[in-house]
Amino acid sequence: MKLKTLSIAMMALAATGVASADEILQMQQNENNWVSAAGNYNNQRYSKLAQINKDNVKDLKMAWTFSTGVLRGHEGNSLVIDGTMYIHTAFPNIVFALDLNNDGAIKWKYEPKQNYDEVVPVMCCDTVNRGLAYGDGKIFLNQADTTLVALDMNSGEVIWSHKRGDSKTGATSTAAAHVFKDKVLVGISGGEFGVRGYIKAYDLNGAEKWQMYSTGPDAEMGFDPAKTTSMLKPVGKDSSLKSWTGDQWKIGGGTTWGWYSYDPDLNMFYYGSGNPSTWNPAQRPGDNKWSMSLFGRDLDTGMAKWVYQMTPFDEWDYDGINEVPLVEQKINGKMRKTLVHFDRNGFGYTMDRATGELLVAQKFDPAVNWSNGVDLKTGLHDRVAKYSTARNGADVNTTGICPAALGSKDQQPAAYSPRTGLFYVPTNHVCMDYEPFEVEYTSGQPYVGATLNMYPAPGGTHLGNFIAWDARVGKIVWSNPERFSAWSGALATASDLVFYGTLEGYLKAVDAQSGRELYRFKTASGIVGNVNTYKHDGKQFISVLSGVGGWAGIGMAIPSLENSSDGLGAVGAYKALSSWTNLGGILSVFSL
Repeated sequence: MKLKTLSIAMMALAATGVASADEILQMQQNENNWVSAAGNYNNQRYSKLAQINKDNVKDLKMAWTFSTGVLRGHEGNSLVIDGTMYIHTAFPNIVFALDLNNDGAIKWKYEPKQNYDEVVPVMCCDTVNRGLAYGDGKIFLNQADTTLVALDMNSGEVIWSHKRGDSKTGATSTAAAHVFKDKVLVGISGGEFGVRGYIKAYDLNGAEKWQMYSTGPDAEMGFDPAKTTSMLKPVGKDSSLKSWTGDQWKIGGGTTWGWYSYDPDLNMFYYGSGNPSTWNPAQRPGDNKWSMSLFGRDLDTGMAKWVYQMTPFDEWDYDGINEVPLVEQKINGKMRKTLVHFDRNGFGYTMDRATGELLVAQKFDPAVNWSNGVDLKTGLHDRVAKYSTARNGADVNTTGICPAALGSKDQQPAAYSPRTGLFYVPTNHVCMDYEPFEVEYTSGQPYVGATLNMYPAPGGTHLGNFIAWDARVGKIVWSNPERFSAWSGALATASDLVFYGTLEGYLKAVDAQSGRELYRFKTASGIVGNVNTYKHDGKQFISVLSGVGGWAGIGMAIPSLENSSDGLGAVGAYKALSSWTNLGGILSVFSL
């Protein structure tokens, strides 16, 4: 539905600033567009478009390209709304509006003024940005310096902006903003600098509505000790404070730089929190709640309905920020409203999203060795003592831990097909040696406290797999090895195709049922962006941002990093990547 044809009632809602509940839901039904970071509220990254199919995908050709003019890692994907494509870049976070009716001509360009010397040095693991959001005639950009900007979708003029944090303390932003109903949600990055994580909500006119932290007192986290549950039981009073030593929670991390999803029927949104600070576990004994956790919160109030900590007392930097697709599935013979989460710790979780009940928890990479499994009644792992960096102690190099700190999967989002009932997951197949050391907290300085080396998992030389996963039972259906980690977000379509990109720069299409590769094209730079699709003038297009970088490609993004342990261990693991690709920021668009 074109914006200019919105009903009078819808326009009245927009005028009050409570726009968008019906607007965005209605716009998401138009498969010609791509109106949210993951396509729609449920984060399935699925399209009903089927013009490109298994028979003709071999004929896919480059339709057009666009240079962003920025190097470094290009994560995220475009938005497409009624003949205009909106794309973004890594720092300095330039936004372009491209006219699809005029060969991708630039309609407008917005380039923020950010302080490079203050922001870039404290951005962990490249200067990425994961995308834009739409709501109420505005394009929302979550800048690296923590400024949330609302741009007029037609002109690019700034309507309002709000800066939340201070980069001098290590606070930055890398995640996309998310618009759900009448709220804009943003998180924060900087766990490696002792930043305390939170979620913040604005209305569409820029008024601050609420802010909820990952750690600390109940009131500041939006916890009701009697009503907020974990594993179906009330969390009780001071659940976070009791799990930290002293005031460590104030610099405790649990940042919120991942992907969020929303269920309009329950009016709940879902997201994960990151690692606790510091990476030296000896300096923060306890479960460190509620870092490494999944949250289900009420959108209007921010109050937590339930929370689940996937990795209590994290010893390996297994951030819990990955996406949480929402799917209706039959589990043990009963239909459930579920969420699914592929955590960096190597386990795929299926949960009841209304109650937080844990239904399935299984390894999605066979190499995972730090845990033998998860007890579905307690939610706790059966940890393997030899891989405990806390038990082995500071200044001891614990070897052979799988996965590495960048996880069996990092932020690169999976896709789900309701046709097959399967998830399609880009993964890492990487292990590490991990040596923690004592580190003192200084505001604005790295608060890491560990040295890492990463390498392929035993039994092969490949660093990644692209897998199909059945979340109903926790089982790999098929798995395709990749030379390097699969660091691109996936896309599933109604023609039973699945698209994803590789660090070498290949756009690939595979058969959703079998995983058989049907198409590949090498783009100008390594792909860490997310594939999406749209239809224009009756033709289906596939688009993806190329631009090697992100944590896996940090050695390419910053050529001065030379030691194997640089980039928190990624430089050594991905050293060979420089033989396959080069820096670049390119939008590639394909059609038949």
